[in-house]
Amino acid sequence: MMDIMNQKVYGFQFWLLCLSSLFFFSSFNMIIMELPAYLTMLGGEDYKGLIISLFTLTAGLSRPFSGKLTDTIGRMPVMIFGAVICFICGFIYPITTTVSGFLFLRFVHGLSTGFKPTATAAYVADVVPSDKRGEAMGVLGLFGNTGLALGPAFGSYISKIYSYDVMFYCSSALAILSVAILYKMKETVPEKQPFSAKLLKITKHDIYEHSVLPAAIVMLFGIYGYGVVLTIIPDFVGEFGIENKGIYLLYLTIASVSTRFWAGRASDVYGRLPVLIWGLVITCLAMFFTGIVQTASQLYTTSFVLGIGVGMLSPTIFAWTIDLCPEKFRGKGMATLYIALEIGIGAGALVSAAIYNNDSNMFVYAFWSCSVASLIALLYLIWYKRHLKRLATY
Repeated sequence: MMDIMNQKVYGFQFWLLCLSSLFFFSSFNMIIMELPAYLTMLGGEDYKGLIISLFTLTAGLSRPFSGKLTDTIGRMPVMIFGAVICFICGFIYPITTTVSGFLFLRFVHGLSTGFKPTATAAYVADVVPSDKRGEAMGVLGLFGNTGLALGPAFGSYISKIYSYDVMFYCSSALAILSVAILYKMKETVPEKQPFSAKLLKITKHDIYEHSVLPAAIVMLFGIYGYGVVLTIIPDFVGEFGIENKGIYLLYLTIASVSTRFWAGRASDVYGRLPVLIWGLVITCLAMFFTGIVQTASQLYTTSFVLGIGVGMLSPTIFAWTIDLCPEKFRGKGMATLYIALEIGIGAGALVSAAIYNNDSNMFVYAFWSCSVASLIALLYLIWYKRHLKRLATY
């Protein structure tokens, strides 16, 4: 890792973006593992599947706007807007006392991830050489996933020692810190436009970037399992007497963080597709065995293995997207990938909640649905690889 930090290709702007990503992902993930219990306290235990799906729905719907704005008004304004939404929502959760109000707030909160990560990824693509994209996305993902791990663990701790309200306020503080450290950072869009209402008009050409559809398809099915994890793992870990619900994600993220850098570098050297194929194989097996674990140690083991698969998939698929996308449409290309991500996570949340339906006997089938989704992505990728070989022979 020290070799990476010493390379001049990774300038000060890159490292600020990485630190910003750590704070941002810590912010909205800090509350994730406690939201099912919080919603139950409000009387909405039958709506747990909507905690994630509403959040991802808004994020997905906002991607065409964030992609277009990222390519026109610039990366920085879009990042700031996303973080400010996260900041405001953290202060509104404590004063929301109804189930409908809570669900509406989750819908609004999704705007945060619809905007900031899109602009961040586009900014990284601007400042990193093409032969370092996989590696760079691995390093960026390392910081983001450190936030994913530390956020839930600290969030659960804060809620137990202090209160839910303090947890929400801490979430807000991290959100605003994620953009405060970017103060005076240089814009990378050379001919940015001033914001105007006409930029919010979305045509069919703004909705998605067709050149990155192969990556989007793999993302959609490959990320399905993460929606399942976020939705039913809080209840599943309770079956094993585990009090701190964030520990499961901590194991997953430690493995993911440990894997991302070398996986990203491997994709730069050996190609994106081989790394993606192995990542999907590992993910498929990890989710299959999660459904049949009998002890907490077995659960943590499958969490760690799943983290390895996620660590291989994430930086590689982002780098692949940048490879496929024309430079002037990077914002739209990243937005397209994130749309697929939100659809995949949202589908995983809804389907797994419907399968589980608060019946512990159904956990196994919810997790096995993840294996099926990963298998679909794997089979598509194998077909796509063979398709490219056939085209090369013509």
